[in-house]
Amino acid sequence: MTDRGWEFATPGIPDDLFQRGQGPARVPMTKEEIRCLVIGKLRLKSDSVVYDIGAGTGSIAVEAALQAREGRVFAVEKEEAAVALIRENSRRFGVENIAVVHGEAPEALDGLPPADRVIIGGSGGRLEEILRVVASRLKEGGRIVVNAVTIDTLATSVKVLEELGFGEAGTVSLTVARTERVGAARIWKGLNPVCLVVGEKVMY
Repeated sequence: MTDRGWEFATPGIPDDLFQRGQGPARVPMTKEEIRCLVIGKLRLKSDSVVYDIGAGTGSIAVEAALQAREGRVFAVEKEEAAVALIRENSRRFGVENIAVVHGEAPEALDGLPPADRVIIGGSGGRLEEILRVVASRLKEGGRIVVNAVTIDTLATSVKVLEELGFGEAGTVSLTVARTERVGAARIWKGLNPVCLVVGEKVMY
């Protein structure tokens, strides 16, 4: 890819435009169709402050930064190889409002400004702890979106958000399939199912 940024107003950057590393070292990445809905569920404003926890390649952070150009996106990631990819993908798409935070949540959130929006893509087995810390740092009216690949993540997210007073956590189940050519035919190839758990901090 020649570095040219993303010229469109909508999310949905094709997967192959992001750097992911090589071979077995390839970093997991949220796929294009899932990213579109994540960004939609976040309901970003132009000046939103966003935490992307477990940012991986930075694909969601990049999409969020393009939507919140006057805001700030904090891409929190503990893996060194992924941190390098976030920086590279930020450069490739010309976004300067991403701050890479190399560390493990929730400790890595210390010192960050209060958040308007939070995305949790990876938790390293510390999801409940992260949710409780994030809830205390989220502004009133703020939104959390959890990408749940496992049933355990889904159940924990719903339970903890409701315990924290986010009301009934909204859940969306996504099953995406793309066409793939096999010989002369085209077949459907399914991506891993994902659930999005969305919570909004109630304003009193």
